[in-house]
Amino acid sequence: MHTLPDLPYEFKALEPYIDERTMKIHHGFHHATYVKNLNDALANSENLKDVEINKLLTMLDKIPQDIRTVVRNNGGGHANHSLFWEIMSSDGGGEPDGSLGEEIQNTFGEFKKFKTMLSDAAKNRFGSGWAWLSLSNGKLEISDTPNQDTPVMEGKTPILGIDVWEHAYYLKHQNRRVDYIESWWNVVNWKEVQKRFDEAK
Repeated sequence: MHTLPDLPYEFKALEPYIDERTMKIHHGFHHATYVKNLNDALANSENLKDVEINKLLTMLDKIPQDIRTVVRNNGGGHANHSLFWEIMSSDGGGEPDGSLGEEIQNTFGEFKKFKTMLSDAAKNRFGSGWAWLSLSNGKLEISDTPNQDTPVMEGKTPILGIDVWEHAYYLKHQNRRVDYIESWWNVVNWKEVQKRFDEAK
């Protein structure tokens, strides 16, 4: 059975960049609903209901057709948000250093260029979805996915994700997705991203 993870900080911790009310609704309603819907869909599947979420998302072709779309959408939402809360912090922002900083430079050029590329992927994602920094075959890659799809479904390991569903920013920024993305860079928890990078390597 899947459970809603606690936030690793208070709801107001990311202000002024992400407001307390948005965090309460985003975590307590949107993410909680993904978890409930996922558990409901898997309730009668003894061999699936306790499979770790990222593993579950790599075996969608083995999930019964009548629940596959529900598992894809809600399982993806659960996995994506579980990562999203962790890769933000009240003392985030700045630039990564260490091996991750070096790898970003080697792959994309200077950090400013990487930031622009990931921001553009988030800005240009049509409709709801995500922009990602992932490891694919040991190499860093920027991509975007629709809805609650995740690079995990393609055998990749996401280490950083920007949620660009409107519920992530609409209360504070209304339709100004660009403003939200700019604010979001101030809360990126590079220590956590580095940890995920090291584990994926």
